[in-house]
Amino acid sequence: MSEFLELLAPPQALSLFLDRLPERSLTEWIMSCEALGCVTAEPIRATFPLPTFARSTVDGFAVRAPDTHGASESLPAYLRIVGEVPMGDTADFSLGVGDCAVIHTGGMIPLGATAVVMVEYTQEAHKEEVEILRAVSDGENVLQVGEDVQTGDVVIPAGIRLRSAEIGGLMAQGVTQVAVSRRPKVGIISSGDEVVEPGNLLRDGQVYDVNSYSLRALVIDSGGEPINYGILPDNADSFRQAAQKAKAECDIVVFTAGSSVSVRDLTAQTIDELGEPGVLVHGIRVRPGKPTILAVCDETAVIGLPGNPVSALVIARIFVVATIEKMLGLTQPRPKAVVAARLSLNLSSQTGREDWIGVKLVQVPNDDLYRAEPIFGKSNLIFTLAQADGLLRIPPAATGLPAGSLVTIELL
Repeated sequence: MSEFLELLAPPQALSLFLDRLPERSLTEWIMSCEALGCVTAEPIRATFPLPTFARSTVDGFAVRAPDTHGASESLPAYLRIVGEVPMGDTADFSLGVGDCAVIHTGGMIPLGATAVVMVEYTQEAHKEEVEILRAVSDGENVLQVGEDVQTGDVVIPAGIRLRSAEIGGLMAQGVTQVAVSRRPKVGIISSGDEVVEPGNLLRDGQVYDVNSYSLRALVIDSGGEPINYGILPDNADSFRQAAQKAKAECDIVVFTAGSSVSVRDLTAQTIDELGEPGVLVHGIRVRPGKPTILAVCDETAVIGLPGNPVSALVIARIFVVATIEKMLGLTQPRPKAVVAARLSLNLSSQTGREDWIGVKLVQVPNDDLYRAEPIFGKSNLIFTLAQADGLLRIPPAATGLPAGSLVTIELL
């Protein structure tokens, strides 16, 4: 197969690729307490209001707000203490004119009370009377019924990745099981006659398998389920057998092949024979990662990554992560973690090509912005990326960036 006939920009390549992927609707029910990082498969509605009762937001005294009007430190209001609101229960009394009750944060507002005075603004007069040193208005320091959510509200939409806050919200509604998108299975195939499994003795000319493990970590972090198909020798039969097995068992197949032209051709040929429509993109205007392959083979997403560890990981962050997110049905992705920084030195770039450069962020005294220091290294040196705090993108229209430029760094 002839390669690099037409290089596409990364956004164009990604759009073409994702548009050819079939819609996926694989749902499973799991315990809510185990759903962290999962994506909701259907909207979750409130079955009752929150709070279910009016409750205090502070420690203090439940009062009738009009009884405190005009109160100040120089002219306090005096109220009778008629009881204390028990936590986790209702009060067995109600407030009349001039009455108040001791209440704790989260306690149920007793009948007759309309507000709560913080304990800091009170002073004990004697055992059954308190001085109110500040006036409050109706509803002050009180959470009303349904102030958080009302019955029937969509509290968590479909297509949302569940964080700790959403897990807490599920529990607040008593939702112990939740429907989520099944994690897509991602087959990872590494190749290279020189690549060996970590833990084995290295001979001259050999290197340990880096890509399978860095990609596995990225897949897990993105919500997928990685399946490792081992290290293939650089021959057509091995590629074909592993590819067919991974395609039959996985939703996504990821090749990470050697950098030689012959191996790239072998990867592209193997992928193109897996099914229709086959290879959609072979070559992208990006550095690192020009020889990337994107294919759809009988509804299975297949991605061919460069063999160099830095290239493979940078490109996987763009294409593998986006593919996993689409298969999860993630319709409302959250903003990526980024920081603003000042570039420490001049960077050159080639017009029409998107460049990604690892940077280290350095705190600068008396400056609100970090200093972004590029980390230079060849794409087969994984620790050039491991030392980086984030990635700087140089857009295709730029010929470079001058020192001192305000840049946005995507955190790793």
